Amino acid sequence: MTKEKINIRTGRQVDMMRIAGETACEILQLTAKGIKPGITTREVDLYAAELIAERGCKSAFLGYRNFPGNICISVNEEVVHGIGGPRKVKYGDIVKIDVGIIKDGWVGDNALTVPVGTVSPEIQRLLMATEESLHVAIEHAVHGEMLGTMCAAIEEHVISKGFTVVREFVGHGVGRKLHESPQVPNYGRKGEKPRLREGMILAIEPMVNEGTARVKVLSDKWTVVTMDRKPSAHFEHTVLVGKGKAEILTPRPRLIF
Repeated sequence: MTKEKINIRTGRQVDMMRIAGETACEILQLTAKGIKPGITTREVDLYAAELIAERGCKSAFLGYRNFPGNICISVNEEVVHGIGGPRKVKYGDIVKIDVGIIKDGWVGDNALTVPVGTVSPEIQRLLMATEESLHVAIEHAVHGEMLGTMCAAIEEHVISKGFTVVREFVGHGVGRKLHESPQVPNYGRKGEKPRLREGMILAIEPMVNEGTARVKVLSDKWTVVTMDRKPSAHFEHTVLVGKGKAEILTPRPRLIF
């Protein structure tokens, strides 16, 4: 899948990534708690910016390739990379929050999908399947496993639940930079290299659609939406590859309906 060098983190580097991950996770969960009917996505973005500043961090997204937001906020048919603006959150929406921060030179990156009030059983199934697929991948994030096998497990789980994975946008290595090698697709071929090694740190982030897997980018050149305008879900963790078991560096409770 990749021929670029994949960083192996040890000792203090891992400790710093734990701090960055835990900080990103705290900001994500606090931001998610602020999602309620009537709030605009711009207000959500500004609230997250306050949380980031209060913790002595910088947004890893703001200014990245000229991205104008502090975090990514994507509603319903918006898949990823939504920009905070005048759109008001409504009861029954699902809101994807993606928080990436830089803490003492290290990046923490995580995302979740927030149901606003009560959502339909089908949307509940979409969210559950997406988060489950993330944890299926994490079970494969162990020393000696092939990256392709881990990635294939995501799509296999998603398809078994009747949904589709986005192929144009993928997870990635993370560390000193937001995007490092390797790319981590939500699909793959079992047994395909590279082989995972203890100390690799990956941002695994399934993006799963209710309908077609096809997506397009809107005129703002950032917001990705489903072609059929059906809902999409997104969950992400920063994960440390370990011997026998991976460590989630952005730990949070799992979704419960």
